[in-house]
Amino acid sequence: MPTYEYECTNCEYLFERFQSMTDEPVKRCPRCRHKVRKLLSGGAGMIFKGSGFYTTDYRSENYKKRAKEDSEAAKPKPAESKPDKKKSKD
Repeated sequence: MPTYEYECTNCEYLFERFQSMTDEPVKRCPRCRHKVRKLLSGGAGMIFKGSGFYTTDYRSENYKKRAKEDSEAAKPKPAESKPDKKKSKD
């Protein structure tokens, strides 16, 4: 069940109500009994645990293999070490 936020239009009291989506919205302030307005809320963060929530979870094995090869090919390779060629002073 979601939590809804309300604000009183008179005393500006902010409060929340844990309500079912089918419940009637709150119409009166619990403090002064004037009208309230429902606020838009960003909601709570959701955490999805386990597999099956991302499109990459459903990729074929062939796709995963090609993607791994592509990412490895794109990595910069370490520079080859060359022996120092110092000229000797005679």
